[in-house]
Amino acid sequence: MTSSGRAATGVLSALGLAAALAGCGSDGDTLTVYSAQHESLVRTMLEGFTADTGIELEFRDANDTELANQIVQEGDASPADVFLTENSPAIDVVDREGLLAPLDPATLDQVGEQYRPASGNWVGFAARSTVLAYHPEAVPEAELPASILELAEPGYEGRVAVAAGGADFQAIVSAVLALEGEEATRAWLAGLERNAEVYASNTAVMKAVDEREVDLGVMYHYYWYRDQAENGLIGDDARLHYFGGGDPGAFVSVSGAGVLASSDQPQEAQRLVQYLTDRAAQERLAESTALEYAVGNGVASAEVLPPLAELGAPDVDPGSLSSPEVTALMQEVGLL
Repeated sequence: MTSSGRAATGVLSALGLAAALAGCGSDGDTLTVYSAQHESLVRTMLEGFTADTGIELEFRDANDTELANQIVQEGDASPADVFLTENSPAIDVVDREGLLAPLDPATLDQVGEQYRPASGNWVGFAARSTVLAYHPEAVPEAELPASILELAEPGYEGRVAVAAGGADFQAIVSAVLALEGEEATRAWLAGLERNAEVYASNTAVMKAVDEREVDLGVMYHYYWYRDQAENGLIGDDARLHYFGGGDPGAFVSVSGAGVLASSDQPQEAQRLVQYLTDRAAQERLAESTALEYAVGNGVASAEVLPPLAELGAPDVDPGSLSSPEVTALMQEVGLL
């Protein structure tokens, strides 16, 4: 398979990340937040939290996999009070280790059931839709694949872009695994290993489609919408295709928020997660330039976005997505 800079998994060593997180203990009236979501979005959503509550926030920002691995390694000694992820598989890793506390039912009730796991130990606070970027001169709309699974077929060899090393694409694979099973997912990944050009990021995927290096690219919706809102210089010739119909390619990934069971300020930590999912914070998300989806009950997302309820996303428990199994399968077929 050819590659435009095959993306590495990029997990920091335990020693390196421990050093990066050194000294981040939880003092009184200060919560330590391990956050893998975009910094600007989290700060926007939590605007006013300290003024309203008197609780200071100390952030430690890294990617999903790094922070999840770090929390697991730290165990009950973790200085983190709250864990925020960009995609849900990372927070599932922590949940399955028994390191999250049950969330207050009132907090869970602020978000639709499809955006929180059956365990009740974390909750979604933002969402992003899987899309297929395409160049209309290369692939007319009528000839677009009906399912993301078709991208593994021989006719797409050399025509598809994916950011295989990123948590975003791996979350999409986790949905395929949950919906289609291990054997079908392995076969799909093997087809992508043959067909796909691997890029370092969603933005690079979008640019490759825009410049006709490839015909199609798997990514999340908001990269394109944000580019259009800013200047359209990266993806101005690309278009987005939504699979819909419950297809794995219509997967909606949620960003998760959970309280560490080891937190010595559990009430304050619960209050932060409640704040993230409350109407005010969800409306700030909807009004922001992030162009991700709000998931709070009764809160509409940005008008420019197709309504979340109309995307035809598959029915999958966000707590059933397996990051370690996905990584193993991708490595097995040579996509990582």
